[in-house]
Amino acid sequence: MSRWWTETVAALGDVVTLPLVALILLTGALVAALAWYYFPTWVPRRLPRPTLPRLRLPRLRRFRFRLPRLRRSRPRRRPRRPADLPAARVPTPRAAAAAPAVDTGLADRLAAEGRYAEAVRERLREMVRLLVTRRLVEPRAGLTVTELTEAAARVRPTVRPTLHAAGTIFSDLWYAQRPATATHDHRMRDLAADLHRELAGEEER
Repeated sequence: MSRWWTETVAALGDVVTLPLVALILLTGALVAALAWYYFPTWVPRRLPRPTLPRLRLPRLRRFRFRLPRLRRSRPRRRPRRPADLPAARVPTPRAAAAAPAVDTGLADRLAAEGRYAEAVRERLREMVRLLVTRRLVEPRAGLTVTELTEAAARVRPTVRPTLHAAGTIFSDLWYAQRPATATHDHRMRDLAADLHRELAGEEER
C-alpha cells in the first residue's frame, strides 16, 4: 500500500507543481474559514421541492355500516325499606265542622275517581281532626304518625291499635311509594269508623 501511495504522489507531483498545490490548499482553507464565519447566512432557508404530477383515482362510494341502537332498560325503582324511610308526617287537618261526626264526603269522591292514595290521606286527615276536636292531641305542625299515636294513646289507650294501623297504611303509600288500591281505602275507612266508635263509646261510659 505504501508503494502505491508513493507512486501516486510522484505522478501527481509531475503534473502539479508544489507552488500550485500550496495555493490550492490556501484557497481551500480560506473558503472553509469564510464559510464557517458566515454560517448559516449562506445556507438557503427553503430547498426546492420536486413536484410530481398528481394521480387522480376514481372515487369509490363509502360503505357506511350502522349498528342498531340499543335501548337501555331503566331499572325498576325498588320501594324503600321502612328503615330507610323518613318519619311520616301527619297531614294537617282541615277546619273542624260544627258536628263531631267524621265527614267522609271528599274521601269518598277521591276513591270513586280512583285516587286511592289521596283518599287515604284525606281519611287520616279527618281522623286527626276528630282527635283534635275531642282534645286528645294538640294541633301542631310537623307531627309524625308515631308521635300522634303516642300522644292519643296516653289519653285513650284503646285507640293505639287503630291509629297504628292507619299510620302504617299512610306511610306505605306516601313514603314507601307503594301503589294504592281500593283495599287500602276500604281498610282506612273501616279504621276511621272504628276510631269514631271507640271515642263515642268512651264518652258514653
